Amino acid sequence: MASVRATLLMMFLVALVAAQTQVGEVRAQSCPSQMASLNVCGPFVVPGSSRRPSSECCGALQAVEHDCLCSTLRVATSLPSACHLPPVSCD
Repeated sequence: MASVRATLLMMFLVALVAAQTQVGEVRAQSCPSQMASLNVCGPFVVPGSSRRPSSECCGALQAVEHDCLCSTLRVATSLPSACHLPPVSCD
């Protein structure tokens, strides 16, 4: 269970880094700053945290464009195979 939590935290952090390094169309250029604004959500995604997200976190999440969030998650989920690691599966 702890390794699943650690993996989820790692995926969140990797997603933030991946979003900050994305290149592409003009619209995608705002994605890194949108994802960086989610840093306020860090305390709520740490494994073992039972706290509810703050209004600041929820506001930051609401401000992230759907395409930005989805492409970041796709990048994060493709990293294990790119690193020759087994895929991540969550229960």
